[in-house]
Amino acid sequence: MTLNQEIQSVKQRFGIIGNAPALNHAIQIAIQVAPTDMTVLITGESGSGKESFSKIIHQLSTRKHGQFIAINCGGIPEGTIDSELFGHEKGSFTGAQEARKGYFEVTNGGTIFLDEIGDMPLGTQARLLRILENGEFIRVGSSKVQKTDVRVVTATNVNLYEAVQKGKFREDLYYRLNTVPIYVPPLRERGTDIELIFRKFASDFSEKYKTPPVRLTEEAKGLLIKYRFPGNIRQLRNLAEQMSVLETEREITAEQLKKYLPTESSLPALSGNGKKGDDFSERDILYKILFDMKKDMNDLKKLVYDSLQNESYGSQIIKQHSDLFHSLGPAEESIPAQPSFVIHKNGRDIDDDIEVVEDIDHSTDESVTESLSLDEKEKEMILKALKKNHNKRKYAARDLGISERTLYRKLKLYQIDETENNG
Repeated sequence: MTLNQEIQSVKQRFGIIGNAPALNHAIQIAIQVAPTDMTVLITGESGSGKESFSKIIHQLSTRKHGQFIAINCGGIPEGTIDSELFGHEKGSFTGAQEARKGYFEVTNGGTIFLDEIGDMPLGTQARLLRILENGEFIRVGSSKVQKTDVRVVTATNVNLYEAVQKGKFREDLYYRLNTVPIYVPPLRERGTDIELIFRKFASDFSEKYKTPPVRLTEEAKGLLIKYRFPGNIRQLRNLAEQMSVLETEREITAEQLKKYLPTESSLPALSGNGKKGDDFSERDILYKILFDMKKDMNDLKKLVYDSLQNESYGSQIIKQHSDLFHSLGPAEESIPAQPSFVIHKNGRDIDDDIEVVEDIDHSTDESVTESLSLDEKEKEMILKALKKNHNKRKYAARDLGISERTLYRKLKLYQIDETENNG
């Protein structure tokens, strides 16, 4: 049997649909590593199907007749995870009325799948490292060393290397787990696989609810494939089920489909495909929040200003609080120019410390220069968003959390030429 035939056989056996190159590559690695006892780290976004790969590795290994246990490390409280994984002795803690075997003891001779390994507490990580190194563990409340023969497969949807840098994950454990990495691509990177998977779900729900399967028009198919699916396969499955139950017409148009595609988060992603320069930093996000707060405050001030202008006592209030309203209405001779707040670097590089807000007089040249810093940062973020999304305004606007029309206006305002942003 050729490798390609073996990949297709595995897909049929485990119900994996699609033929995206990245998916086939992940399956190929799983097939090759399965007969060994090497530790495997499966990475990918939540809902992308990482657990299916752990089952492939177990079923194609010599341990296939042993037990397979899947554990979500993020779903077990920190105070009980050691007891769950390694067991405990009677009386070792409040409520321990009898001795109990842990998962590593129960799964002796089999495979244990630790999902969301990045959420594992540091103390538990040390215990796990000992098992990986020499197969030894100690129950909670015991001093007796026990042995187990378990193959460990782990998965995470976070960047473990960054967690190591932040001191949230042990470096020695990271390199021990990352012996063979398998990357499971998110749904948006699988192209036409999305439509194939949707058809499978539609067929399944047709049988479940005894109704004809829903089908998409060509325009709806195109819309489905272009959608980014932050929830991946889980989200697509829910989408198919909702339409199967709620739609009276079995042919779904693009307009009908749009009702089921929620708006994605407006904040830029903190992590991506690992390429430096393509993603937004935490500082960029803080700037974006500042821009949003500034806009909201200006809108609120304008609303109050307009309301006061229509009241008999409004002019007196405007004069009393001229520092708030001087930028919104026509200047009056009786109202002196007021100082405003601008971001000041305080002699340090903007990346080196928290920025200090000070009172700056409008009459200085420095205040004019400094007051432009927010505009410069906004322009910088727009350029990053355009570069990240290959100058596609729609996706750039979505990442920035603004409308496409607003983005177009800002491109004109900052005189940004998209054709020059390709490099």
